[in-house]
Amino acid sequence: MPNNGTWSPGGGRRPWLAALLLLPLLQGCGAAVVTGIAVGAAVLHDRRDSATVLADQKIEIQALQIAFDDRDLYHDCRIDATSYNFVVLLTGQCGQLESAERLAAGVSRLPKVKRVVDEVAIGPLAGMLQESQDTLITSRAAFAVTQVDLEGFDATRVKIVTEAGIVYLMGLVTRAEAEAVVEQVRYVPDVKKVIKVFEYVRPEPAA
Repeated sequence: MPNNGTWSPGGGRRPWLAALLLLPLLQGCGAAVVTGIAVGAAVLHDRRDSATVLADQKIEIQALQIAFDDRDLYHDCRIDATSYNFVVLLTGQCGQLESAERLAAGVSRLPKVKRVVDEVAIGPLAGMLQESQDTLITSRAAFAVTQVDLEGFDATRVKIVTEAGIVYLMGLVTRAEAEAVVEQVRYVPDVKKVIKVFEYVRPEPAA
């Protein structure tokens, strides 16, 4: 999935490995040097401040490390972890319910996490074909969001995660923005369902 890290025991994409290598840096003052430029660019239009953006990135890495360090989770799960404003969305698959529950419990205990949205499916792990289809849906949904016609709306404030054709929408948005985004995304080809994981803010006062 784009926009976030993936833990997959079956090979293929492994962005989590680079994330784990960065974890020691994120735990110290070196993080400001390593990620400062990226975070600065990310918050230009973000309603989160730079400290929150960086903290969300760290939470995602720590969530994946939980799956990496637990032998049972390592073999039983394929997990995506996406954090936005300290709300963590868990998607993917685990072969056993106990694995998914243990992962969610571990993530909920991470520092600064205020809520875990557990959408991990119990069943066979998705293959590369499903991942490719979900990536395409995410790209199409991202383009659809740019078509929202609301004054002051910024499409970069919406984070999109797709799993098995289900699109999850995260971000700090107004209720009007949320409804407009859903209306665009629901008509994207192959989208089975749209789930809002938004947090709502009040409309910004007119200039």
